[in-house]
Amino acid sequence: MSYELVWFKRDLRWQDHAALTEAASRGPVRCIYVIEPELWRQPDAALQHFEFVRESLQAVDRELRLHGGCIDILTGELSDVLTQIWQKAPFRGLHSHQETGNGFTYARDLKVAAWCKAHQVPWIEQAQFGVVRGLKNRDLWHAEWEKHMAAPLQNFNDLRFYKPLATGSFSMQAPTHLTHNPPLRQRGGRHLALANLHSFLHARSLGYRGGISSPLSAPDACSRLSAYLAFGCISLREVVQRTRAHSAQLPPQASRHRAGLTAFVSRLYWHCHFIQKLESEPAIEWRNMHRGYDGLREQDFNEAHFEALKAARTGWPMVDACVIMLRETGWLNFRMRAMLVSVAAYPLWLHWRPVGEWLATQFLDYEPGIHWSQLQMQSGTTGINTTRVYNPIKQAQDHDPHGTFVRRWLPAMRGVSDSGLFQPWLLAQQLHLNAGEQSSTNITPPVVELAQATREAKQRLHARRQNAEVKAGKKSVIEKHASRKPLGKRTNPAAKNVPPKQQLGFDF
Repeated sequence: MSYELVWFKRDLRWQDHAALTEAASRGPVRCIYVIEPELWRQPDAALQHFEFVRESLQAVDRELRLHGGCIDILTGELSDVLTQIWQKAPFRGLHSHQETGNGFTYARDLKVAAWCKAHQVPWIEQAQFGVVRGLKNRDLWHAEWEKHMAAPLQNFNDLRFYKPLATGSFSMQAPTHLTHNPPLRQRGGRHLALANLHSFLHARSLGYRGGISSPLSAPDACSRLSAYLAFGCISLREVVQRTRAHSAQLPPQASRHRAGLTAFVSRLYWHCHFIQKLESEPAIEWRNMHRGYDGLREQDFNEAHFEALKAARTGWPMVDACVIMLRETGWLNFRMRAMLVSVAAYPLWLHWRPVGEWLATQFLDYEPGIHWSQLQMQSGTTGINTTRVYNPIKQAQDHDPHGTFVRRWLPAMRGVSDSGLFQPWLLAQQLHLNAGEQSSTNITPPVVELAQATREAKQRLHARRQNAEVKAGKKSVIEKHASRKPLGKRTNPAAKNVPPKQQLGFDF
């Protein structure tokens, strides 16, 4: 019996799964997920990612079994796995979603394309997000995004399976070398994605505007859909459509609620905007978007500073508390993520690539396109963005004025008074601690003097920015990567639609 092969990647759902729907319209299907050993050996992979994938695939498998099939879990290099399947039972077509992933997946997809060509098998790829493959410029990108989001959800009507499928129970073992699985991370699966979306639309989005900046309120105010979107447990199109539909049903007096949902959709737009950067220029994963910034930090990398950051021993309570929260939960709100990268890039003067590899393993919702674009933007190497430097002391004062967040994640700070919490090293000798409380010796002094180190870092960056060749190279980056205002609202062809500062970040 001939059949269509559906390859699941970071699209771990069955509703609005364009690849599955298209394959099902052509005949019987066989669904596979391939554990690729080399993919899981990449420096951006962590055990939490694998476990989230496993949980999500298990949910997919349960649903497919209700229709008389399942998802086959195979292991090996993709081309080798396709050859083994082909030799046993040739398939008519390969179906999958497009993926804007890391360098490994880009190279792997080139090999898959070559395999399909050699075997004369059509490879039908569907758009996963509002990202345009082969985009020449950004002029019409906004219209393409809206077109994708407005298209009907694609759900199969008749799902028939190729008969020789595995009949045993679902099984998927993690590679033994993988580490880091936060005890408090979110769990995978479409049902949990839908539960988060429902609670957000109906209640939590009331606090979206104004609530997503502080690490105290953000865990509830944010949608918490970022991991589910990153691994495709729910489609971005479904989220956009449900959000807009719910907003339209709100009564006129629900202006605050509606404003929160509007802001949320706006951030989903920028989600795709950043992924488009990596799609258009895969090399920004490992080299500066503006090549004029090559050599700015690379030769000065201070390993001791990096280790202090990873160990939550920088001495700045807000920074260290964020690292601990990230380590325990796999999640952090966008402003605190931006602060971590800013501290790494400026006072610690660390190149973004090693920092990015570490953070990729820490973020459960790691999305390569957003991740590497943001790392470069926050580090000042895009050449087109305003320098963004987040002072960790001011961030604590603004977003954790009573030290609730810091004291939760840093036990050593629980014996420090409110007045000394923002810069405890200044009061270390003056603390009056009761018996049994933490000793002041547990207070880590900052690894560098913040004001001086930040000032010197900004001077070095701005000196490079004033270089004539660097200025000249800015134009090409703008043409390829800068956002545009929708047609009809632009005053000139080169006008940029720069997102508001509060809309930039890694999460929604």
